[in-house]
Amino acid sequence: MLAEIKHLGRGHRGLTVATTIALCAAFLSEHYSAPVMLFALLIGMGFHFLAEDEQCKAGLDFASKTLLRLGVALLGFRLSFSDVAGQGWEPIALIIALVAMTILSGLVLAPLFKRTTQFGLLTGGAVAICGASAALAISAAMPKNKNLEQNTLFTVIAVTALSTIAMVLYPLLFAMLGFNDAEVGFLIGATIHDVAQVVGAGYSVSDTAGDVATLTKLQRVLLLPVAILCITIGYRNKAEGPIRVPLFVIMFGVFVAINSLGIMPAPLVEILVEASRWLLIIAIAALGVKTSLKAMFNLGSRHIVLVCMQTVLLLGAAIILVRFINI
Repeated sequence: MLAEIKHLGRGHRGLTVATTIALCAAFLSEHYSAPVMLFALLIGMGFHFLAEDEQCKAGLDFASKTLLRLGVALLGFRLSFSDVAGQGWEPIALIIALVAMTILSGLVLAPLFKRTTQFGLLTGGAVAICGASAALAISAAMPKNKNLEQNTLFTVIAVTALSTIAMVLYPLLFAMLGFNDAEVGFLIGATIHDVAQVVGAGYSVSDTAGDVATLTKLQRVLLLPVAILCITIGYRNKAEGPIRVPLFVIMFGVFVAINSLGIMPAPLVEILVEASRWLLIIAIAALGVKTSLKAMFNLGSRHIVLVCMQTVLLLGAAIILVRFINI
């Protein structure tokens, strides 16, 4: 994190832009009773022309990555181990099943679209686990070839764009299907690719949905090292560097533990939770600025259809399972 702060340098203007958008979004949310995360995302997308500005890029990257991770980690103060235990074993089993099914779907569907199994595995892992970060991690575990970098870049753009669309549409879809807040939270956490959009979509519904969505999403993230290890063994190729659980996931768990013990004063916990909220709004605003749907549509149609099919398959399977299993 210190290296990223140092890297900000003259690019701090991007952080100022994201913060200003977040403040505007909060103002509009209070006056029009609409989700603040949605306002931040939509306003941010209107400033996409700043995404590649040299004086803004570093600040936007810092907001959409570092501040996001810190904001998600601080969400641990909203939860306790009793919340985790209260979910029971069914949600965890469902998450494992959905992740495994989605990754395997990439291997099955890729040849049907005349794509390589490597590309299917890359997109399947990104859709199944945690979007762009999973794509980058999985790519590092794969044998290098001339198409890997291009496929990785496509996957990052595709899952980020699809996550942004899902953040807006999924809460509406799940409400139309009559799911309660806890079920909506689980479905959001189990189906949206990137952490930022999961948080944004969850808390746009309710605090309950946001808490469940975050916990469910982090359970998916925790499966990333397992997936990378399996891929590494499958390719008989050593991953670049040791496999580590993301730091923000560890911090999240530590904060949940601290909150469960009740050793921190309630007013301080409230301050940290509110800080988390603002960090996430700023991160969503920066993500909106960086999002370009045009870039996704300029790429190959078969690539796009494959990722969309995996996304729809994950969504459909999650809805069916939740319908038949009481979570």
